Amino acid sequence: MDDRLRDDLHQAYTGESKATLRLKVFAEKAEKDGYPALAKLFRVISFSEELHGKRALRLLKEIKSTEENLAESFESETRVAGVAYDSFIRHAEEAGDKAASLYFSQSRDVEEIHAKLYKEAMDHVLEERETVYYVCDVCGYVSDGILPEECPVCGAKKDRFVTFK
Repeated sequence: MDDRLRDDLHQAYTGESKATLRLKVFAEKAEKDGYPALAKLFRVISFSEELHGKRALRLLKEIKSTEENLAESFESETRVAGVAYDSFIRHAEEAGDKAASLYFSQSRDVEEIHAKLYKEAMDHVLEERETVYYVCDVCGYVSDGILPEECPVCGAKKDRFVTFK
C-alpha cells in the first residue's frame, strides 16, 4: 500500500476512534441532563463512527490472527505504560498539575495490568477457562476473577466495579 494512503487511512481510523469515544461520553452526559433523544442520537452516530473505524482497520490489514492480535496488544500496553505515561507524568509534575499527574499515574498502573492480563490470556484459552472480569469504573483497573473490596489503584469501593461475564 502507498505510504501516503496508509497514513490517510491511519488518520481516518484515529479520528473515527476518537469520535466514537467522545460521542459515547456525550450520550452519557445528555442522558444525565435529561435529553434522552439527544443521547440516542449521540449513541447512533458513535456506532456509525465505530463502523468507519473498523473498515479503516480492515483496509490497513491490522487485524491478524488472534494470537498475533494478542501479542500486539501486549506489546502496545507495555510500550504505553513504560514510555508514554512516564513522560506524561513528568510533564504534569513539571506543570504542577496534580490531577493530571494522578490520572497519568493511575492509567499507567492500569495499562501494566492490561499487559499482564494479555499475557495470561493464552493460558486461559489453553485451559478453556472462562473468566469473569471486574472493571473499576473510576480508573479502569481490571481484576481477573476476583471482585476486590477496594480498587488497588484508586481506592474505589467494590460497588464501583462493572462485571464482565
